[in-house]
Amino acid sequence: MLDYFLRNNVISKQQHEFLCGKSTTTNFLEQLNDWTVALDNRDSVTVGYVDYAKAFDSVSPQKLCYKLQAYGISDNLLKWIQDFLSERRQCVRVGNALSSMKSLTSGVVQGSCLGPLLFVIYINDIVSLFDGQCTCKLYADDMKLYTIVHAIEFQPRF
Repeated sequence: MLDYFLRNNVISKQQHEFLCGKSTTTNFLEQLNDWTVALDNRDSVTVGYVDYAKAFDSVSPQKLCYKLQAYGISDNLLKWIQDFLSERRQCVRVGNALSSMKSLTSGVVQGSCLGPLLFVIYINDIVSLFDGQCTCKLYADDMKLYTIVHAIEFQPRF
């Protein structure tokens, strides 16, 4: 599935986690280059950081499957993913004591091989909200937004 998404340029180039050849380093170097050019031009940079709380746990399975289908995932694979995401339950163990089972209505499994990819697809289109307004860099559940504020030369009128 990852190969399909990469071959079809589905995953945003702004995502730097869970992908071969992408990392905190590539995220940082791209941002550093942009900021260095701006500062060399005597421009300013305005930055905002967003960290989604409980990001993996808040994924809506219905919305995720809708997005997967929009990206071309269908038939048996889509059905398998829907089954993977539905009717999940968990409990907590402390020592020898177990809590009662609780049904999960949202989220993807973080410890699974598939969970991180599903999360990336779920948030993939967020970068389109900022096209032309600012630069968006993603690293898993962290988002960095920045814009270059161009310096205006002050010309006093006398």
